[in-house]
Amino acid sequence: MQLELRNTEGGVVGQVKVSDALMGVPFNPSLVHQAMVMYQLNRMQGTSSTKTRAEVAGGGAKPWKQKHTGRARAGSNRSPIWRHGGITFGPKPRSHRRDMPKRMRLRAFLCTLSQKARENKLIVVEDIRGVDGKTKNLIRVLEALNIKGSTLIVTENPDGKIISSARNVPRVWTLPVNLLNED
Repeated sequence: MQLELRNTEGGVVGQVKVSDALMGVPFNPSLVHQAMVMYQLNRMQGTSSTKTRAEVAGGGAKPWKQKHTGRARAGSNRSPIWRHGGITFGPKPRSHRRDMPKRMRLRAFLCTLSQKARENKLIVVEDIRGVDGKTKNLIRVLEALNIKGSTLIVTENPDGKIISSARNVPRVWTLPVNLLNED
């Protein structure tokens, strides 16, 4: 498969040959969905917690005697139906972690990358070092390349100037290629 090689002004300067094993993978929506669900669940902290009636302070004594008061029986003033009582079925700390086999994760990653290439949403830029850490220069480059919406800029090495210039642009992220993986 051939991808267009562009410069920062948006002009085509050549072609880049990419292996069909990478960019020729057919799209599998169920596999990509499974990988996305795994990715989103693994980002969850799972630290929210509430106190049950056993964990709320107080409530040791019976509030009133069982019979002859005309009121409903009660054993604790920390019951979930009372004010200041415990929470019934509230959240407790837990792990939301999911896992997929490595080959499935890689296949989902290649499916997505291949689909982006087929939709011409994958742009290879010859050299993006001209931004010099300025946000307005990066915005100028993105406009010249006709890039709108959320964007991931993948660089060969971590480049502080590109990172600092993309920091204030909404929905633009940067990542070095060694951190771009199938997880």
